[in-house]
Amino acid sequence: MSNSADPWNLLHANYAQIKQANFEVAVLPLGATEPHNLHLPYGTDVLEARIIGEHICEYAHQQGANVVLLPTIPYGTETNLSEFPLALNLNPSTLNLVIADLVDSLVGSGIHKIVLLNSHGGNEFKPLLRELANETDAHLFLCNWYNSIKDCYHEIFEVAEDHAGEMETSFGLAYFPDLVARHEDGTLTADQAQTRAMQFEALEKGWVSITRPWHLLTTNSGSANPHAATAEKGERLMKILVERLGGFLVELSQAKITDKFPFDT
Repeated sequence: MSNSADPWNLLHANYAQIKQANFEVAVLPLGATEPHNLHLPYGTDVLEARIIGEHICEYAHQQGANVVLLPTIPYGTETNLSEFPLALNLNPSTLNLVIADLVDSLVGSGIHKIVLLNSHGGNEFKPLLRELANETDAHLFLCNWYNSIKDCYHEIFEVAEDHAGEMETSFGLAYFPDLVARHEDGTLTADQAQTRAMQFEALEKGWVSITRPWHLLTTNSGSANPHAATAEKGERLMKILVERLGGFLVELSQAKITDKFPFDT
């Protein structure tokens, strides 16, 4: 008998479990290794992707979904943080090849519904989905999890998130508090995360965009004030993510692939 309590988690599952499984959905978490102001770990995006993946897949499994959580890819595209030490970069073309190879492996294992659970704003996977659309039998779904709470973000958080701000810090305080650096009085070691204004109104307003050089934009890599963060806010965030994304995994697992999928028949 197997003693693994989470057979939906490929990191923990064994072959005795996997050979009997009939997975419908694979979730591939994607993170990055980069600085997050002075208080959050370099692995923040990796931890977020893994922990959110664990919560939503456990929920889906408990609801009867045939879902498997894959190990998290810990590297992402870091070209705009290249001036910071140990911001470990995979160019988009490299990262896309890695994902495409993993998709081929999953299809070879009979899994045709694949969710890319992305936790790093520098990863842009929509072009990859378009490229693979005619090259694989898999159906790919992209979830930048931070976009799934836009409609209720300000019901939880005071400050808009960009990088290493209130939301990410609240998540850290809730789910990896030992890795969140604080002074003896409990306050964060982070700076105020002030950012330098752009020279052109079109860039400030978002009419025109660039890939922002983070060493010029920020003081210590943080671009959103984190000091209103609390663990309770991080837990509220997770509850919404589990309801929305875990619920999606249940529906996706139950859905039949037809010639009209994923549209209504």
